[in-house]
Amino acid sequence: MGVGWYPEGMKISAVFEPQKEGGYTAWIPALPGCISEGETLSEAKQNLLDALEGYLTVANRHSGDAV
Repeated sequence: MGVGWYPEGMKISAVFEPQKEGGYTAWIPALPGCISEGETLSEAKQNLLDALEGYLTVANRHSGDAV
């Protein structure tokens, strides 16, 4: 399933970095400010998908502005 208006099948690279204190930080290098975290890798992935959906929703609303 696509995320919001984001086309299904389109791929974006994400980085998942384990933290010394536990959990993971996750971000999408191509989308400045699209970052999240989670206690587990699975949680970090879901949280990053939620962040991506929000990021793309805002970008779509401001489609004339630079992302």
